[in-house]
Amino acid sequence: MHAKTILLVEDNPDDVALTLRAFKKCNILNEVVVVQDGVEALEYLNGAGAFAGRDTKIMPQLILLDLKMPRMDGIALLQKLRSDERTRLLPVVILTTSNEDCDRLESYKLGANSYIRKPVDFKQFVDAVQQLGLYWLVLNEAP
Repeated sequence: MHAKTILLVEDNPDDVALTLRAFKKCNILNEVVVVQDGVEALEYLNGAGAFAGRDTKIMPQLILLDLKMPRMDGIALLQKLRSDERTRLLPVVILTTSNEDCDRLESYKLGANSYIRKPVDFKQFVDAVQQLGLYWLVLNEAP
């Protein structure tokens, strides 16, 4: 059995550090692979670029996806994930600061499993991460 890896797709180094700190505070010890945008996420999933040679049969248990990123944003990545048979069923949680209705609706239309706005307060963020981890990494039965 393979460890349950989390793929964190986030371009803001402060948000990456905050998320990793929240995982640590919640005792979420899963391996977290961090990529900067949708292009790097696809490289990871397809075992290309910096991830050449990675065993692509082993997929992440969860993808945490920011929306606003350079090169390929979260919406474009979500569209590609859902159109590919290998990644169609991967749990994708949008984790973003966007509170725009159009972003939330488009994310769900394209098959996001959940949409979470990043709380500004660290304690609230830790609480959100703890609930997210409990549900997606412990309780949820993957396809």
